Amino acid sequence: MLDGEQVAQVLATAARTDWDRVFPAGDADLQGFLARVDCLSKWMPDQELPTIDIDFLQGLLPELCLGKRSFAELLKGDWLDLIRSKLTSQQRQIVEREAPERIAVPSGSRLPILYEPGRPPVLAVRIQEIFGWKASPRIAGGRVPLLLHLLAPNHRPQQITDDLTSFWNNAYPIIRGELRRRYPRHAWPDDPWSAQAERRPNPKKI
Repeated sequence: MLDGEQVAQVLATAARTDWDRVFPAGDADLQGFLARVDCLSKWMPDQELPTIDIDFLQGLLPELCLGKRSFAELLKGDWLDLIRSKLTSQQRQIVEREAPERIAVPSGSRLPILYEPGRPPVLAVRIQEIFGWKASPRIAGGRVPLLLHLLAPNHRPQQITDDLTSFWNNAYPIIRGELRRRYPRHAWPDDPWSAQAERRPNPKKI
């Protein structure tokens, strides 16, 4: 009869050859964290963050398999917590500070940032929520601007830019008139630099 460690070793060996059945690729929190680390490691190589590739992940199997006897149990394992534990305290702080999950906008909302390896980080935000922001926010120690997907009240993008200053100066005065006609109950100030941001859309006003 196999003891617990032997069962874990057998399960880990089998898992390496049937990876798609044990790795929780659909876990949004896990994938989000992996994307943040991957992006930040390229934007700030001086921080020497670990490369979390398949070899790194499969190296966690002996620990993840302890106490488990099936692929189903392994799929539900604490992958994210174990991955986090392999980073130093300082590295975890760097990830949270320089590649945050969310960012506060002038309206007071804290909105999610979308990270995808090889692509700029994206912040989708209603135009009314960022009145008062004079320039595009930057992350990764100020090295990387967020790519803003600026949304109308119907939450559809009206402009995509990483240069908010240029948007306010050039595009906003052009699209303002049309948006004001379509959504007359929403604020479309002449001076978005100093206007009061609106926190939440009111579906009845759209």
